[in-house]
Amino acid sequence: MDENDTGLAWLQQYPPILNSKTKAYTPVTLWDYAECMSGILICCENGIVVAAILSSHLLRAPMFLLIGSLAWADSLAGVGLVLRFLSRVSAHSEVLSMASVCVCVGALCASVCSQLGITLDRFLSLRCALTYDSHRHRTHTRAALAFAWLLAALQGALPLLGVTCALDSLDSLSSAHFNPSACSIVQPLTRIHLSVLCGGFLLILAVMLQLNAHICKVVRRHARMIALQRHTLPHAHTPTRCRTHTLALSFATFASCWLPFTIYGLLGDGSAPGRYTYATLVPVATHSLINPLIYAYRNTHIRKVLLKSFGCSHTHLQNTHTPSDV
Repeated sequence: MDENDTGLAWLQQYPPILNSKTKAYTPVTLWDYAECMSGILICCENGIVVAAILSSHLLRAPMFLLIGSLAWADSLAGVGLVLRFLSRVSAHSEVLSMASVCVCVGALCASVCSQLGITLDRFLSLRCALTYDSHRHRTHTRAALAFAWLLAALQGALPLLGVTCALDSLDSLSSAHFNPSACSIVQPLTRIHLSVLCGGFLLILAVMLQLNAHICKVVRRHARMIALQRHTLPHAHTPTRCRTHTLALSFATFASCWLPFTIYGLLGDGSAPGRYTYATLVPVATHSLINPLIYAYRNTHIRKVLLKSFGCSHTHLQNTHTPSDV
């Protein structure tokens, strides 16, 4: 095996036999330490957001529930990366390796669904401004989040339920030989399983593109109406243009981080080199790292809670943003 693929062996072959008394030792590489540190950083950064939302009774709007769901999903993705590192140094590496795959699959599915929910909530806050933040809307948001997390948990649990690309049956997580043509680029997921996940992501991406286009259209129309009422030039509204540019930038970041892995997941199989899979997964992990910067720390209300918890003054922050304006 190539030295560059030493740290990527988990993407190319399933762990050895659980009950084997002798286990081949695979040295821990620099990539493993980088993976562990990035997982810890993701957990800490998103954990701060979750703690801030749970600690304040003021952050109970539907948008904050969605941001908290996104932060919790990304935190679990960081836990999956830490479990992956522990599987490299632990005696029970087979159990931890399977657990890391299941946790990452479920967490990333929930993360994508939460970002779709944030975009949809932005759209509804403009389209249905009179009924937004009503009791009915909050109930629908909680129900949608529960359904999304249930679906994500099911996707993550499928490998544990035996939906793998093994040639032999998996009993008690025993090892088995894998068919490279039936395996996806992330083993033990099957090509059909990963293709369904990637196809679902492309569908979500198309829906988010349409919603963001409608949001920008509504925002510009409102800005033009306000400009006409104030007898000013419509093109002179820099804040409106800045917000639409920020919205476009956040969507472009989301698409650029996820599309490489999605396309490679649809085209590749178990025989693909592990280094290519790792190269497409790095932007996905990076997106979980920058999600708090995009959706949470830019929000005025969350910043107020964080500054208050650290004993800092927040008199310079103005209430210029609505809960949906993240």
